[in-house]
Amino acid sequence: MPLPRDSAGPVQPPSGHTTSTADRGSFCLAVCVCGWKGPARRSRDLARKDATRHTAG
Repeated sequence: MPLPRDSAGPVQPPSGHTTSTADRGSFCLAVCVCGWKGPARRSRDLARKDATRHTAG
């Protein structure tokens, strides 16, 4: 007897981009759920701007 199928279908990765910042020692970088990582910056503000440019592009 076959197993019942999940009516929701396969799990899809999130659409769009969700960014955040991560600290690595004295540096900060922007990261995204899609796997993108921005350059390491000493300024959190610049890392946030990198993330904004990523989501706008």
